[in-house]
Amino acid sequence: MKIVFLDRETLAPQISLKRPAFDHELVEFDRTAPEQVVSRLQGARIAITNKVAITADALAQLPQLELIAVAATGTDCIDKAACAKHGVVVSNIRGYAVNTVPEHAFALMLALRRNLIAYRDDVLKGEWQKSGQFCFFNHAIRDLGGATLGIIGEGVLGQRVAEIGKAFGMKPVFAAHKGRDGLGPLYTPWDEVLATSDVITIHSPLTPQTRGMLSTAEFRAMKKRPLIVNTARGGLVDEAALVEALDEGWISGAGFDVLSTEPPAPDNPLMRVAGRPNVIVTPHVAWASDEAQQSLADQLMDNIASFVSGNAVNVVS
Repeated sequence: MKIVFLDRETLAPQISLKRPAFDHELVEFDRTAPEQVVSRLQGARIAITNKVAITADALAQLPQLELIAVAATGTDCIDKAACAKHGVVVSNIRGYAVNTVPEHAFALMLALRRNLIAYRDDVLKGEWQKSGQFCFFNHAIRDLGGATLGIIGEGVLGQRVAEIGKAFGMKPVFAAHKGRDGLGPLYTPWDEVLATSDVITIHSPLTPQTRGMLSTAEFRAMKKRPLIVNTARGGLVDEAALVEALDEGWISGAGFDVLSTEPPAPDNPLMRVAGRPNVIVTPHVAWASDEAQQSLADQLMDNIASFVSGNAVNVVS
């Protein structure tokens, strides 16, 4: 049983992959370019990928492939319709990030609401000494307690964010899906969440329906100038519109762990403003605590073992 991991470097080197009990050959590549996918998967019955795309064209040239084990929750890098056509099973990772992603989201919220970056820069520039007193007030400081926390995405991560928000004394509200009504008592209407939230945090999958769901019209509707936090997928937010919202004062700040293209091009709109004190961009590491990565790796190999035993789990429809 040949197993090929196309982008092993997307897991930290200290993370171990437990070897399957069945007879196998595991081939690991640090990274794989699009044009290398087919050649590297020749003879493989199982492919492991985190972010390397496996397209319909590639699948048509890989008749022996039986399983694509995605080393992540999101599977937008896989042509799932083509997998169904060719009888290839797709599995993903679930529940591993229930601590790491929400904690990162709150790290961004705290840093930006309390202007930690701006105050740190001031200290390094000697502003504290110039002030002549024990403290100074160059930047606004806002509590999380008492703030309305608008959550877009009501899955495991969104629910955990709501729990932590309540512990801070926030009022969490789950946004109804954009353009839909009648979803039940869990949800607050989309437009109301935009208009009343002090912080908006995104925990949605990237689909054709959710791509670009926050753009100019939505930012203009944010009456309380909220902080926008995105630890989900970059394509959920129109980045040029986000920068416009920052420039126009429609929002108070942005904390983004994900961008539309990763790594970003130098002319990415968010990269042009990443040095501002009310903007924090981190390199898609919200998911990546050591604990979470090891849990992911263990689940990944368990998914493979279950498939080989004839009891496939975490199958993506």
